[in-house]
Amino acid sequence: MDIAELQAYGYFFLTAFLVFVLYGYIYHLYSSERKGTRDYEKYGNIALNDEITDKPVEEISKKDDETQKKEA
Repeated sequence: MDIAELQAYGYFFLTAFLVFVLYGYIYHLYSSERKGTRDYEKYGNIALNDEITDKPVEEISKKDDETQKKEA
């Protein structure tokens, strides 16, 4: 088994792993949108509504703001 064959096997398994991760991520996006936990369609307007005076996509609650300050 030479180096070229090892590279071919490595490339194949890496590609298969990345495809698996991609499909898992796509499944996560669709299932979370179906459950109603996130609405990813509203994130599509971020590029269009990026002025400082525009309304945020998601409001940050006081509880979320406090936990973000503790983590930082």
